[in-house]
Amino acid sequence: MSHSQKRPPEDPQIRALARMLASRQMSRRSVLGAAGALGLTGLLAACGTGGTGGGGATSAAPVDVTDLSDTEKVVNWANWTLYLDYDDATKNYPTLEQFRAQSGISVNYSEDIDGNDTYYGKVQAQLAAGQDIGQDIITLTDWMAGRMIRQGFTQELDHTNIPNLSNLLPNLQDVDFDAGRQHSLTWQSGYAGIAWNKSRFPKGLKSVADLWQPDLKGRITVLDEMRDTMGLLLLEAGVDLSGQWGETEFAAALDVLRENISNGQIRQVKGNSYKEDFISGDAIAGIVWSGDIVQMNFENDDQWEFVIPEGGGTLWSDNMMVPVAAPHKTNAEKLMNFYYEPEVAAQVAAYVNFISPVVGAREAMEAIDPELMDNPLIFPTDEDLQHVFAFRSLEPEEETSFTSEFQQAIGA
Repeated sequence: MSHSQKRPPEDPQIRALARMLASRQMSRRSVLGAAGALGLTGLLAACGTGGTGGGGATSAAPVDVTDLSDTEKVVNWANWTLYLDYDDATKNYPTLEQFRAQSGISVNYSEDIDGNDTYYGKVQAQLAAGQDIGQDIITLTDWMAGRMIRQGFTQELDHTNIPNLSNLLPNLQDVDFDAGRQHSLTWQSGYAGIAWNKSRFPKGLKSVADLWQPDLKGRITVLDEMRDTMGLLLLEAGVDLSGQWGETEFAAALDVLRENISNGQIRQVKGNSYKEDFISGDAIAGIVWSGDIVQMNFENDDQWEFVIPEGGGTLWSDNMMVPVAAPHKTNAEKLMNFYYEPEVAAQVAAYVNFISPVVGAREAMEAIDPELMDNPLIFPTDEDLQHVFAFRSLEPEEETSFTSEFQQAIGA
């Protein structure tokens, strides 16, 4: 049976959503209205509008790349940790094994990305020089994807190799940082919120301000992703994250962060490795990413609770891109196409517990684990989506200024 025969009929709400969210910016009021009117797909689509990024005017040197995909049946993929289905018994990634069996292409998969800025810092010089960084796919967040694309650090995708692109949620098919999805495809989406160890802090948390309680001093971690940590602090202060705020609001929120770093309330500011502090017990609570907590709970006896703070959480997407000098672009496109099969997307979602961007993944989940069809961290509820917001697009000068101020505050 062909894939097109399995695809569910197009939802009229999705078509309405695509029209409703066509503009680049959304106010807090319009976001709430869209969520209330259209349900989970509505606000998820807004995560594709989170900013074009900045980071200076560096651009890649001209590159004449020879695609070796026909003779070298391999693709190299750099991703974040705990971001692909993994079998502890066989020590492999089941969907990658399926792809190899189906296509004859082997995948060298590495969990090399701990943060957008740190990874960019490692590869920027090579990309600017038009050199191969050893990866055919890299997976970075909306704003960094926008920066990479603008600087010429990615190759244009051949959509004829990705027919399953039609399964991408409609409003993610055309985002402000990559019109027409010429250079990127969504991998997963998710929230930033707060979490805590239930046994060590039984009274729990409701707001970001609750992290500053004296009995949590030195046991808090926050994310080194500026848009997530600062996004939650701005929301806590009542700022419309998608609206017209600026340096004044950012500086006030940054003062809160600085104070709680300098007084020892915050133990560390980290990327994906914050999970190690939670598991070791060095951290009791913090600002975290939604799917991580579900995975950690599965492997560690359900120790933590995740909530969207009362002030609101952030909504984001990570995106697959082919670096400028990568020599296996066609193989990379075939891999992207594979992961846009609803059945495959459901397998990944069942493990990573982030929001799947693939139309039909929820229906396909019924054959894998019916209980997960109602997991709000994979298929969000209308109520949750009314309380998460995309960080507004930043002008390049704002990006440079805010990022610099944030990095100075966290001592990076």
